[in-house]
Amino acid sequence: MPKILVVDDELHIIKILDYKLRGAGYTVISAKDGVEALEKAKAERPDLILLDVMMPKLDGFETLEALKRDPDTQGIPVFMLTVRGRAVDRMRGQELGIADYITKPFSPTKLLAKIDGVFQKKGG
Repeated sequence: MPKILVVDDELHIIKILDYKLRGAGYTVISAKDGVEALEKAKAERPDLILLDVMMPKLDGFETLEALKRDPDTQGIPVFMLTVRGRAVDRMRGQELGIADYITKPFSPTKLLAKIDGVFQKKGG
């Protein structure tokens, strides 16, 4: 099954997503900040990353920029999952190559449907 890296500094968000994604058959790994996310993305090679914006050490945009600069991680689809719903933030994410921009609060069921759609398009 595909592996998903969940990156958020809020433990309850990680727990909700872990429960929902594992229940759908995905393998889940998590990170609590951008630095840990970069380490895990490089080591674990996830098939998709769910990335918060407002985090300690490196924020989501800085993390995304680093992921897209690295040849080993630049092809991984990234969903931004954040409370920041301003158009300027959405535009920045799109310019950096995100697959989707989802604002909190979010529906875990709708998020799962979007994730399933990514893997159906990829054929697995």
